[in-house]
Amino acid sequence: MSYLVTLVLDFNLMTSISSRFGIQSEAREFLKLAVPLAGAQLAQAATGFVDTVMMGWLGQDVLAAGGLATIIFMAFMMTGVGLISGVSPLVAEAYGSGQTQRIGQLTRQGLWIALLLSIPGMLAIAHLDGPMRQFGQAETTVILSDTYLSVIVWGLFPAIAFAALRGCIVALSKARPVMFIAIAATLFNIIGNYVLGFGKFGFPNLGILGLAIASVGAHWIMFLSLLGYMLWHQSLRNYSLFRSLHRFEARIVQQLLWVGGPIGIAAILEYGLYATVSFFMGALGTPALAANQVVQQTVVIIFMVPLGMSFATTVRVGQWLGQRDWKQIQRAAFVSIGLAVLFTLIAGIVLFAYPRQIIGLYLDLNDPANANALNISISLMRIAALGLIFDGIQRTANGVLQGLQDTRIPVLLGTAGYWGIGLTTSYLLGFHTSLAGIGVWIGTYIGLAAAAIAYLWRFRRVMLKKKSLPVA
Repeated sequence: MSYLVTLVLDFNLMTSISSRFGIQSEAREFLKLAVPLAGAQLAQAATGFVDTVMMGWLGQDVLAAGGLATIIFMAFMMTGVGLISGVSPLVAEAYGSGQTQRIGQLTRQGLWIALLLSIPGMLAIAHLDGPMRQFGQAETTVILSDTYLSVIVWGLFPAIAFAALRGCIVALSKARPVMFIAIAATLFNIIGNYVLGFGKFGFPNLGILGLAIASVGAHWIMFLSLLGYMLWHQSLRNYSLFRSLHRFEARIVQQLLWVGGPIGIAAILEYGLYATVSFFMGALGTPALAANQVVQQTVVIIFMVPLGMSFATTVRVGQWLGQRDWKQIQRAAFVSIGLAVLFTLIAGIVLFAYPRQIIGLYLDLNDPANANALNISISLMRIAALGLIFDGIQRTANGVLQGLQDTRIPVLLGTAGYWGIGLTTSYLLGFHTSLAGIGVWIGTYIGLAAAAIAYLWRFRRVMLKKKSLPVA
């Protein structure tokens, strides 16, 4: 722990009045991107949050099954988002170095990658009932999860394509429209969930199927709205973003995947860890799986802020990389990680102090049938409160490395942290001690802490190699 604190603080950026002013300036520019991006991520995560809350209204079985289906879809979606995430740092670098035409090329080929990734992803999602049974899930859970996945699968392409467009527009320092679009889509999802999930205003009562339909609609609204904005906005026309969209350029795709491929693998590792943890909790029983979904969805909402910060950091670092300004890269990293630590510390205090009130958003606290799930949820909520800081650090530190286009070594570090340490510890504590579900979550955060330390170590190592280079 002391080594982690040393790594976070050891940037040597606060030693003079001029450096303090530089950090303040960087913080202002960073927040111009981070606030709308975090807002957009929160709005998108609110789709899953609203689904989870309404699943809870439909009963504990629906909450458990729907939660499992949601994390499975998120794992596929975030893997795709990771694989096309090379758009953001490469566009940021092109923007910083004045390569106008390259920006359009990168954006168009990002959409091609989104399409090519969606097809096998949809086929895989449609055939997951067998693996769910093999992982020991209850038959009711499998049937309800498969019902949700059979519909939400049609939201995979627009979700990944939206991320590709977002990577471009954010790299051009135009993040605010993303937030407004995500908020509008979330409002649509809330209304759609209520109407279709519970059969209001003359519509049929579709239950979990209705929640999936509304979520698919929200993903398509986000993609088409951002596409329309980018086609309409006058200042973006200079980049010829969608000219010759039909043309597949293998060289540009290779460049995007060279940067984004390792990020996608890292996403598989990170979100695959959460999905596997959900399977572990499901094997421990329906109350444990329901509790896992309650706390996991709460953590996902909080995590969206550090995730938005990491996107902003990738852009800021990428823009400074285009100018070869290593001192400003250090400052951008310091600001991002420092603010992530501050936010997750405050959020953790809230979770630790008010677990019952938060859980009450999902479950009826007065229903005896929810007693086991409630008790497990309270324990998991307090573990999450203590572990959030590690999640925030590892996410923003990884965003710094992505901005530096250093993505291959971090994959190995993530593999060791998430799976080598985290998943192994989760399994041992969950199934070979009396801790059960609590042990599963403790192991998960041990893995995230290991990844946080490893990413910070990698950043220091990369920057030491750059110090001999001239500052732009």
